[in-house]
Amino acid sequence: MIPIAEPQIGLEEQEKVIEVLNSKMLAQGKYVQQFEAEFAGYLNIKYAIATSSGTTALHAIMEALPITPGDKVLTTPFSFIASANAILYCGAIPVFVDIDPCTYNLSPKALAQAIKKHPDAKAVLVVHIFGLPAEMESICQLVKENNLLLIEDCAQAHGAAYKGKKVGTFGDAAAYSFYPTKNITCGEGGMVVTNSGEIADRVRMIINHGQSHRYRHHILGYNFRLTNIHAAIGIAQLKKLESLNRKRIHNAHYYRQHINNHRVVLPCEPKDCLHVYHQFTLQVKNRERFITYLQQKGVGCAVHYPLIIPHQRLYRDNFNYSQSWPVAEKICRRCVSIPVHPGLTGEQRQYIAEVVNNYA
Repeated sequence: MIPIAEPQIGLEEQEKVIEVLNSKMLAQGKYVQQFEAEFAGYLNIKYAIATSSGTTALHAIMEALPITPGDKVLTTPFSFIASANAILYCGAIPVFVDIDPCTYNLSPKALAQAIKKHPDAKAVLVVHIFGLPAEMESICQLVKENNLLLIEDCAQAHGAAYKGKKVGTFGDAAAYSFYPTKNITCGEGGMVVTNSGEIADRVRMIINHGQSHRYRHHILGYNFRLTNIHAAIGIAQLKKLESLNRKRIHNAHYYRQHINNHRVVLPCEPKDCLHVYHQFTLQVKNRERFITYLQQKGVGCAVHYPLIIPHQRLYRDNFNYSQSWPVAEKICRRCVSIPVHPGLTGEQRQYIAEVVNNYA
């Protein structure tokens, strides 16, 4: 079976981890600081704060801004549930806004309508889904005009760019994930990035039990720290990010050139965006039949995501959402991702394209 994802771990990562083990400093320390500095430099942003996961990075941002109980945060219904859960952690209210049918990202037109309907909203949480940047020019203009906070969820978009500017640098703060399936990994980990010194200082306290200095606790905090072991892997991975992304993009462009089946809709790639293809997500009408076919042919695949977030039981049982999200609902019934990771061989890539083309 050709896997849907495959972490690219080599000798560099192993050597870095051995360095940490030999140092006997396994918890947060100089390797975390180095990873933070290099990640901030990569994005050309002032501050980067490492966390234990992408979810804790989002949670820390919400607490730091702060997003407080009862606040409304406008966001997408089409994402992994952690995006919206980070809003719930603060007692705030996710207000779901439909997506663009081409990009699967938050629709600026739907966002404008939602802002009019919810003039008391406090923030917008944008998710750059599958490695494709959202339409940030329009979104940033709406946020500015309506005095809203802007948070970016870049968990799937390491290195992606909109009009030459990397995602994660548009809003008040952004979160990255380093889960094993992501474009780079630490095994597990996350990163908060921001240009605000005030937000950065609060995040650093929030992720470390509210401490400003050792045993000086000023606010309610959590244990969201990253370890030196995970940071060491991240340092090695970050050096490979551009080359790994180029391989993903190369694989995706091969599919664009060689997949030709009218039953299958390919993902779009707007000209203003650098898409880094965390996933290569197709649309098909009879998804279950297509998945069975791929599996029989030895091609791994995955559904991202089978339910939109407001249809999950947690949200359905606790919130009285009366509206529908027709675009997101349609996409979640039809989407299926095929392997695009950097570990694909030329023969595997060719085989996958042929299998998709032969689907009838």
